[in-house]
Formats: sequence, structure tokens, C-alpha cells
Amino acid sequence: MPHSDHAPGTLAPLLDVRQVSKRFTKQPNLGERIGAMLGATAAARTVRAVTDVSLPVRRGEVVGLVGESGCGKSTLGRIVAGIYTPSEGTVLFDGAPVARAQGRRTVKLTTRVQMVHQDPFSSLNPRMRVGDTVGEGPIAHGIVSAAEAPAYVADMLQRAGLDGSFQARFPHQFSGGQRQRIAIARALAMKPELLVLDEPVASLDVSIQAQVLNLFMDLRRDLNLTAIFISHDLGVVRHVSDRVAIMYLGRLVELAPTAELYAAPSHPYTRALFESVPRVGVGRQAFKPIAGEIPSALQPPSGCHFHPRCPHAGARCRTEVPVLAPVGPGRIAACHLHTGGVA
Repeated sequence: MPHSDHAPGTLAPLLDVRQVSKRFTKQPNLGERIGAMLGATAAARTVRAVTDVSLPVRRGEVVGLVGESGCGKSTLGRIVAGIYTPSEGTVLFDGAPVARAQGRRTVKLTTRVQMVHQDPFSSLNPRMRVGDTVGEGPIAHGIVSAAEAPAYVADMLQRAGLDGSFQARFPHQFSGGQRQRIAIARALAMKPELLVLDEPVASLDVSIQAQVLNLFMDLRRDLNLTAIFISHDLGVVRHVSDRVAIMYLGRLVELAPTAELYAAPSHPYTRALFESVPRVGVGRQAFKPIAGEIPSALQPPSGCHFHPRCPHAGARCRTEVPVLAPVGPGRIAACHLHTGGVA
């Protein structure tokens, strides 16, 4: 569990995600348009990746973001990092917008939020030496001069657990764990106050995962970082997070302090996630996968998105979207079981 000296404060949130939604619309391609002229149906298709999510993150805390593949957690991370602009809602960092739309482009307004992507090989330019990769941003934004960059980059690499002399090498000359450390060094070089880590250890071997997680915990302690840690691994999230947010099909369904959530999950989807994870040292147990398949974000179910897979679903669940409501101190969940029943 996180150390107590990083307990979240009571001041205004450093990051404030307010009722954010994100839709991606795919227009008919040439073949579909030709088919439409011949009488076939060819309509634009809209993916509702994130729907009406609000999430405050206080300075110095780590919020874990958990859900199945396709639930929208990576899209939300990219919105927070300023890579995407939301279709609706706002994202404020220290009271100011993170990004704005400029035509079809997204313009990032702050360098104080940085992202570490899941696959370090695809997120690093294979034609750039490591020194240029880590130093390019700080030089462009005036954090260091070109003359100061080599020493500064060496320091960032050392912070990330690499030798400062690696600056002349290319990404393909490193292992997966080393490439992820380079990606972390690149993010740290911008002197961020908030890190968005999108499945940062998912592509690494288990032994290397532990090293990268320990590095993150050390950096958090030394630099007082605030972070959103995106993962599908409930064990990893429990180790690094102060609070955990559970997403399902684009919506936030539960948010709670880590210890309380793991002791007694409230939302049926959260309970199903925990029951689907095999545990060591609890004797013989029946494996309980979550029933059914996750629905398509192109045509999500009406009412509560989880109702087709929920053992407690009733008539109300099929027609009415549940709202996030308090279910305990510092805890909220979106389930009709807590707000008048499902009938």
C-alpha cells in the first residue's frame, strides 16, 4: 500500500475532470459510399468511448483507473494528458484547461502533465538517439539550453535507473524494461506535476514489472508526483494507488479509497472483477468469470450499461442510467441497489 506521507490533502484538486465525454465518429469509406448509391445503408458510426466522467485528483495522490479492455480508460488518460480534447466537459489542471480544440487538432496548453504509454517501443522514435528523445522537449520549452541538455539528460536517465552514458544509443538497442525507463525519463525531463501512466508494465516480464513499479514508487516519494495509473491488473493497482476508479463501457461506476474498495467492493461489476481473479493461499475456489461479453461501444445497452451481465439487474436497470451516489465515507458508486432498488 502507498506510504502514509503521501496521503491526499484536502485542498482543491490538482486535476479536475468534469463531466467529460468523448465520441469518435467514423464516416463511410469510399466503398460504403458507392454502396449507398446502389441502395445499401452507409451511415456514420459513432463510438462512445467515454461518457460523463467526473474525477478529481488531489495533489500528491495516485488514482488507479481499472476496467476491462475497451472500457475507455486509455481514452480518458489521453484526454487528461491533453492528447485528445473531450467532446463534452472540461479537464482543468490547477484551475486551467489542459488542452483546447483548434480545428481538427488538439493543442496542449500545459507541459505539467506528461504521459507514459503502454508500449515503449512504439512510443519512442526509432530514428532518434536516446539523448535527443529525452532532451528534445526540455530544450524546446526552455527548461534547459542545448549546451546544458547532455548533463540534464544524463541526470534524468539516472533517475530512471539507467546509465547516463546511454544517450548515444537508439531504442532498439535496449530491452523492453529499459525502453520503458527511457519513456519515464522523457516524461520526468519535462518537470511534470502529474503523470498519466497507461498500462506502463503490461508489456513487460513479471520480474521487470516489479522493477519498474518500484522505480515509480521511489520517484513518487522523491518528487511528490501526482499520478493516474491505468491498469487492468488489480494487484498492481492495489500496490500503487491511494484511490481506485472503476470504469465500465465508458462510464465511471465506482470510486473509493484503495483499502476500502479491496475489502468490500460495492458495485456489482467491481465485485465481479474481483471474483474473476484467481487468488493464492485461499484454498480451493471456484473460478467465476464475468458472465457474457462486454457490449459494443457503437451500440451500448440502454439504462445501466452493465445490466446485461449483472446478476442483480431489474426493470429499472434496463431503462434508467444510475447516478454516482455515496455508499460510504469517501466512496461513490453508480448502482440502483444503493438508490431505491432495481425493480
